[in-house]
Amino acid sequence: MKPFSTVTSIAAPLPEADVDTDIIFPARFLLLLDREGLGRHLFHERRRPAEGAPPFVLDRPPYDRAEILVTGPNFGTGSSREQAVWALADFGIRVVIAPRFGEIFFSNCFRNGLLPIVLGEADHSLVMRAAEAGEAVSVDLEAQRIVLADGTAIAFSIDSYRRRALLLGLDEIGAILADDAADIAAFEARQKAGAPWLHLTREQLSHFDDLRTSEA
Repeated sequence: MKPFSTVTSIAAPLPEADVDTDIIFPARFLLLLDREGLGRHLFHERRRPAEGAPPFVLDRPPYDRAEILVTGPNFGTGSSREQAVWALADFGIRVVIAPRFGEIFFSNCFRNGLLPIVLGEADHSLVMRAAEAGEAVSVDLEAQRIVLADGTAIAFSIDSYRRRALLLGLDEIGAILADDAADIAAFEARQKAGAPWLHLTREQLSHFDDLRTSEA
């Protein structure tokens, strides 16, 4: 994953509650297996408004280049589909700020290099107003703070393990290998010594094929 440090960007406002994963990424696109390109289906229905209706926020300048999305409460509830996060990432979103998130969506963000930030009502209102004004917002993960265009600094909290993984660009497997490589190597050595038959080479296994052929 791309390491995360600081993101400074226009923040797109989506002041709506209960935006579930089916709204973010409709179920009919779940057969698509490649993460690349999923951003074109992000908020698919919202980005195809009725004739005469204004375009969706992410299709309007300057928000069409936003890397930060500020939403209402309960963002990402509903289905556990990870494609919702993949589509946001493919579109270019790196930070989602909301009062509350769907639990699985929240975890999926960290697995895919996105930073979900939970803010209280007062702080969330400040960021939403800045987004609606089209102002740039800076998110500093190292310092765990959001800085608005007028200099207002808003602190946010994040689990230390997840913060470190994002800063280093590690997914779950990468974090395990970084932290526990010595223990994994020691376990593999013990297993090979105690059960060597589980670690036969392809060449050694081919011997059994030869035996079956000769018996036939």
